[in-house]
Amino acid sequence: MAQNLLLLMPLSVLILMNITIAAVEFIYDFGHAGQNTSTNGKRFTLVNNCEDTIWPGIITKGDNYHGEGFTLKPGQTTTYNASVGWSGRIWARTGCNFDKNGTGKCQTGSCGTSLNCTGPSNPPNSIAEFTLGADADFYDLSLVDGYNLPIAISPINGVGNCSIAGCDGDLRQNCSSDLAVKSNGKVIACRSACDVFNADEYCCRGAFADPEACQPSNYSRSFKQVCPAASSYAFDNRASIITCSASEYIVTFCASRNQSVCSYHDNKLVCNTSNNSTAHSQDLGGWIQMISLTLLFILKMKF
Repeated sequence: MAQNLLLLMPLSVLILMNITIAAVEFIYDFGHAGQNTSTNGKRFTLVNNCEDTIWPGIITKGDNYHGEGFTLKPGQTTTYNASVGWSGRIWARTGCNFDKNGTGKCQTGSCGTSLNCTGPSNPPNSIAEFTLGADADFYDLSLVDGYNLPIAISPINGVGNCSIAGCDGDLRQNCSSDLAVKSNGKVIACRSACDVFNADEYCCRGAFADPEACQPSNYSRSFKQVCPAASSYAFDNRASIITCSASEYIVTFCASRNQSVCSYHDNKLVCNTSNNSTAHSQDLGGWIQMISLTLLFILKMKF
């Protein structure tokens, strides 16, 4: 009987039905792409807003570093769940070339010779740092080890000083020639003054191993101009570490603090804004119901 009903339907209605079904499937697939479905702890949503593929790395701090790594193509989003008490780093590797076994190397941010990180990253690279607590979380964007990409860290539904950490531009465009790392004539990263000159005054060690003695250099000030909400040298983190309690954090690569970025997970469209981060709920069931009602209305018009 259902087959007979389909045969009686005009071609235009059948086409509309196919389009509707495809739209519903697209919305559903988009909402669930690349998600870790664990509900324990707190969630990090990683968004690749870059024009090129990146290879994020995640390291859990501790006696033995536990690392993870994966590929994230332009426009892709994935999630990572961490329990309360977790402390670690998230960053992006660039210019990587891995074989089918996951063995290879990267131009910036390398953490060993495999896709899955086996240790901390090699400078220079921008690092999102987190410590998750029961009552409060601490996070910052660290450029102490250098810079390779702009990163924005956005808390979702947070309580406290939940501002967005990150940059207002791309430091590679303003990197001093003394610190620049180039590939084929293009600046791909910016090293820290400590990494380049290995001097106590830049590394905040020896006679400069306290906040009063180790002051910002012209190099760290140039970092701070482009990334005012980031740590630019060793003792800069006192002003740059943010205290907040949030259920989720969006870590967006190649994004500025004032740039709105959205990701779709848990049947919700989650966006950050320049002032605060909010979650705008768009239930998939609502989308499906709206499309279904529209289709039923058209069918009634035809029959």
